[in-house]
Amino acid sequence: MDLPNLASLDLTTAHLADACIRAHIPVRAVSLKPVVPGTTTSGRVLPARHAGSVDIFLEAFERAQPGDVLVVDNGARTDEACVGDMVVREAQLAGLAGVVIWGLHRDTQDLREIGLPVFSLGANPTGPLTLRDREPEALSTAQVDQWTVTTDDVVFGDDDGVLFVPASHVEPLITKARGIRDVERAQAERVRQGESLRSQLRFGEYLASGLTFREHLRTIGGAVEE
Repeated sequence: MDLPNLASLDLTTAHLADACIRAHIPVRAVSLKPVVPGTTTSGRVLPARHAGSVDIFLEAFERAQPGDVLVVDNGARTDEACVGDMVVREAQLAGLAGVVIWGLHRDTQDLREIGLPVFSLGANPTGPLTLRDREPEALSTAQVDQWTVTTDDVVFGDDDGVLFVPASHVEPLITKARGIRDVERAQAERVRQGESLRSQLRFGEYLASGLTFREHLRTIGGAVEE
């Protein structure tokens, strides 16, 4: 699935997370950071559960489609890095759109020069420390924080973190996210021109209404939470 990245969509993971809430879809967000600030990525999840050897990634690349994002499950280990420059170079050569790591990376300077978007929990100079047993689902699922993701999911990443959404919901979520973005930008412009957000959202009316804030926002077409 070759998706346009967030920058070209002019959307953020925050817009998409809000769209998930509106659509009653679980918000599967994880606080991972890009190696290069300002980096964005999006694509079909290409899962790989690391077990101490690079061969799992090479096997995943054999199955990859252009625009996929390698999603590496290393159990959030902080004692070793599981992805370095050679894996990222190979991912780039395979036509991938990025790498997301539930764990650590290394070779930071090289990764910055390569330029392929990489998201992780941070860096560690130590490579894999042990060889573990490979799990049966090593190439079919990845566990990222509390979320289990598969090739039926799409991942989006930017400076706020990464977000996983079902591939079947991507198009309607993007449409909903654009609507949220447009309303919020209009509100921000009015604030810049001197009109407070409280005034725009008729906050005094809300305080006297007995409604919840989200119920109030529905009645006036606000967007901050609704």
